[in-house]
Amino acid sequence: MNSFGRIFRVHIFGESHGDCVGLTIDGCPAGLHLEVEDFLIDIERRKGGLQKGTTPRKEDDLPIFKSGIFNGYTTGAPITIIFENKNTRSDDYAKQRSVPRPGHADFTAHARYGGFEDYRGGGHFSGRLTVCLVAAGVIAKKLLAGIRIESTILEIGGETDLEKGLQKAIDEKDSVGGIVECIAKGLPVGLGEHFFDSVESVISHAVFAIPAVRAIEFGTGFAAARMFGVAHNDPIEDETGKTRTNHAGGVVGGITNGNDLVFRIAIKPTSSTPKEQQTWNWDTHEIETFSVKGRHDLCIALRVPVVLEAVTAIVLVDLMMLAQKIKPVWQ
Repeated sequence: MNSFGRIFRVHIFGESHGDCVGLTIDGCPAGLHLEVEDFLIDIERRKGGLQKGTTPRKEDDLPIFKSGIFNGYTTGAPITIIFENKNTRSDDYAKQRSVPRPGHADFTAHARYGGFEDYRGGGHFSGRLTVCLVAAGVIAKKLLAGIRIESTILEIGGETDLEKGLQKAIDEKDSVGGIVECIAKGLPVGLGEHFFDSVESVISHAVFAIPAVRAIEFGTGFAAARMFGVAHNDPIEDETGKTRTNHAGGVVGGITNGNDLVFRIAIKPTSSTPKEQQTWNWDTHEIETFSVKGRHDLCIALRVPVVLEAVTAIVLVDLMMLAQKIKPVWQ
């Protein structure tokens, strides 16, 4: 579905080439100071066209408040924010309607919705909708006073030298993926549940809403499978739960242990690539060679850090509210 969260509940809507994309947040406390300027830094970080390897499509992405904000403060009612789509080139997609892009949602969306889906720019499946996640993350971050969330690109195209990894894609006229790490500092002990609503489970649920995410690992992740137990266990040093190492990534038994929350995600190469590929043409019923035209990222990972911070903040503020650790903001 298009909603996430139990108390701090986020709903996103819109299509890449429709009139707008937007979000509605239910459960945000009243009295939180909120204005357009609060969104600008993170929205600028998400934009394409600002760095080599990202799509040249540029949108103003100024948030337009439709409900839930009055005189610069949240009212406690649902907050609705939209972002207009002004810089679209839909003809780029009409030309390739008959050939679903390998690795993209074209085929599955067509099968799921019987051909009624908006295919332009990927429609509702587009990374364009991550601006909605970023906006929700801005609000969540403001509610998470004292908790710092930061994401960093660790690799592009298998290279820790990010420029070198990006150059691979440019030289090959193809796309590449990357690895992004997220760290949240200042979390209290006790967030999350065992089993189905573990911190790892809920974060993973939200993270896979980011298009192009292929994998996630917490702490030492897959490397833990090659360690001995004594080496992997994190010795507890004091009554706060501080540990000497952090192989667990800040979560034990599905519950935060007071150490830094650390996890990494793998981002696949962009499906839309100028490199020639083969796919099934559902009009001619034949396999044909084609190349994707239009404006696309060579490396989606470049734009992911701020989105990853946002979905992490959305999860954490919901967990904090469930644990009754966020007080009314006007007190």
